[in-house]
Amino acid sequence: MPVLTSPFAELDLIRQPEQPNEPLQAFDAADEYLLNHVAEHGLTLQTRVLVLNDSFGALATSLAPHATVSSSTDSVLGAQALEINLLRNGLSADAVTLIPASAPLQGPFDWVLIHIPKTLALLEEQLIRLQGQLAPGARVVAAAMVKHLPRSAGELLEEYVGPVQASLAVKKARLLFVTPEDKEPQPSPYPTRYTLDEPALELVNHANVFCRDGLDIGTRAFLPWLPKNLGKARVADLGCGNGVLAIVSALSNPEAQYTLVDESYMAVQSAAENWQAACGDRPVTLRAADGLATQAHDSLDVVLCNPPFHQQQVVGDFLAWRMFLQARAALVPGGALYIVGNRHLGYHAKLARLFRDVEQVAATPKFVILKARK
Repeated sequence: MPVLTSPFAELDLIRQPEQPNEPLQAFDAADEYLLNHVAEHGLTLQTRVLVLNDSFGALATSLAPHATVSSSTDSVLGAQALEINLLRNGLSADAVTLIPASAPLQGPFDWVLIHIPKTLALLEEQLIRLQGQLAPGARVVAAAMVKHLPRSAGELLEEYVGPVQASLAVKKARLLFVTPEDKEPQPSPYPTRYTLDEPALELVNHANVFCRDGLDIGTRAFLPWLPKNLGKARVADLGCGNGVLAIVSALSNPEAQYTLVDESYMAVQSAAENWQAACGDRPVTLRAADGLATQAHDSLDVVLCNPPFHQQQVVGDFLAWRMFLQARAALVPGGALYIVGNRHLGYHAKLARLFRDVEQVAATPKFVILKARK
């Protein structure tokens, strides 16, 4: 496995979730470029460093022995990777202060190191929250691989922080140096809201929620086919996003018990607010977690899922396969997993390897809704 070598450390790092013969490394050339730049300026143990969107902890783990480091991420898997990589490299799990993206920042910070996220709305919300959190003379530097660096990222940095100067590209990575200016605090455009007609719902969506501005077409295809007459069934919405699947299901199954889980802190924050608005004080379990990894075996009757087909910039069905495995373990014998998926992904064949019975509940030209019984 490649080792991340920087002026601060040589680190053995792994991605999360782990997979056999992992083809991808837990850092990129943008991380290396950023660390080399920071090293040119020097740190002390009193230097307060904020790292944003450190995918698997490469930046924070490198800097932890040399400064007071906080790391903010919207990914539970990213948070787990940071803790694992700290321990793998002889550091304590609390050597870095973790700040979920749904929580406020606690400045002032002397350095802010930003790995540009895929979702620019998340970057915008982070920059808005950074207002008033910079120490005098603070340095703000963003990094990305050139192919993942849209012009609008620099425009957001300039709008909310100050003038931006781009570096030369090194190993297909680029840095953006931002000079903080005194700016009038700006209100956040997040969360956004959209409405459903049937059932009549207004849904809140924090900045990093998938399909923040309207119901995604896969969920729209799924909603009419959610299971009914569930009685007191124990139901999980796996990868819940803003919670719409669970909420619509709950409204037609008043006695069922619901668990909503997502690996995005902002998704769970959105789901909690939406559940409260739609279902009031009806009991519910909400958690930011690695899917159903911590769910007790044989503890659910139904799992609802609109599985993702990418992790950050990487497209594939690895996460979906893990979710199917987790659902199978959590379901009681005879329990059912309901999913929606693009036709071309071939989920029917994959589910048939795990479940005793798989049936197509419905289909559109683009999507299939499948029921897999354990």
